Amino acid sequence: MSELRETDLYPPVKLFLEGQGYEVKAEIADNDVVAIRGEEPPVVVELKTAFTLALVFQGIGRQRLTDHVYLAIPDPGRVSHRSLWGRHYRDIIKLCRMLGLGLMTVGAGKNGNGLVEVHLDPGPYRPRQSKARKEMLLGEFQRRVGDPNTGGSTRRGIVTAYRQDALRCAMHLQAIGPTKASTIAEATGVARARDILYRDVYGWFQRVERGVYDLTPAGAEGLKTYADAVAKLGSRDTSTLTS
Repeated sequence: MSELRETDLYPPVKLFLEGQGYEVKAEIADNDVVAIRGEEPPVVVELKTAFTLALVFQGIGRQRLTDHVYLAIPDPGRVSHRSLWGRHYRDIIKLCRMLGLGLMTVGAGKNGNGLVEVHLDPGPYRPRQSKARKEMLLGEFQRRVGDPNTGGSTRRGIVTAYRQDALRCAMHLQAIGPTKASTIAEATGVARARDILYRDVYGWFQRVERGVYDLTPAGAEGLKTYADAVAKLGSRDTSTLTS
């Protein structure tokens, strides 16, 4: 792919806009490209050789002049999935949409005839909320006991409500030994105990006979890893030890 300079982007962008009936001029009051069509609001295009935070800042600044602001960069062409454009194309589009910015790319061409592709037109951002995701969020919040995680931490698996229920089952098995799933559910108050034991997402449980489960070495280690979370869950499981 030929490397384009900012000045190489201007001719094709100018031709593109003129083809839509705009009068186009460069470097008007620090704006790279300004296009006017009749009595319509002006269109401003900011040119950069790559999609950068600085370009986004420029675009946001130009929104004080008009709602019709585009960011223009060279067409990356066939890019690796490891590149910023390849890995985050959808995120880039989403970011521009959220900020109300348009986005166009300019391909290499002779005599300023590079192909201009508009990926996104500027417009107000109206996010579509997901009722299902919202309910899942609120449900997880309500089911989770206490606040067992530290925001931003990724050193160990997140203590979800599901993991808390699995820990309850593991605590009971460690205290009592091999037990029927139905008994564990009743003793711990974990209604989905049978499913947790059967699915064994964390490798903590093993079936020793029909309907009976025991704790694995990984399960014992899990109780140590999440000892702080275990302590906050209370002793409902172990209350059956003396019964």
